[in-house]
Amino acid sequence: MKKLLLITMLWLSALNIQAKELTFGKAVNADSQVKISAILANPEAYLHQNVTVKGTIVGVCSHRGCWMELASDAKFEKLRIKVRDGDMVFPLYAKGREALATGKLQEIALSLKQTKQYQAQIAKRKGEAFDSTDVTESMSIYQLSPIGVKVLD
Repeated sequence: MKKLLLITMLWLSALNIQAKELTFGKAVNADSQVKISAILANPEAYLHQNVTVKGTIVGVCSHRGCWMELASDAKFEKLRIKVRDGDMVFPLYAKGREALATGKLQEIALSLKQTKQYQAQIAKRKGEAFDSTDVTESMSIYQLSPIGVKVLD
């Protein structure tokens, strides 16, 4: 009975810790939010300038906590929030919570070979057929390099 009580108390304590608001880096500019869908629709307009995005955390790096992905306001879109290893460590338990991130949008230009590999991975995750000969142009992917992140409770 004592063991069950101790386990219950530890579990409730862990829930309390996880429910608190978490902040990383500098303050987040919550007043100037841009929808993730707007950024992904026209990323060139937001490159290399500070923007603030908000979304549900749908993925977190399980190795070092160096990235997380925020769901867009549009279906099936997400934006990666990426830091250098150790600059900020996003906890796995943050997955499913809302977050705000302020930072600069960066472009990662892929070669044709990298584009084919990237699109093959996406098709595999979706369970779709993929023919690499259909890909004839390279692409870019975008991520936010944050100066501040706030995980809401």
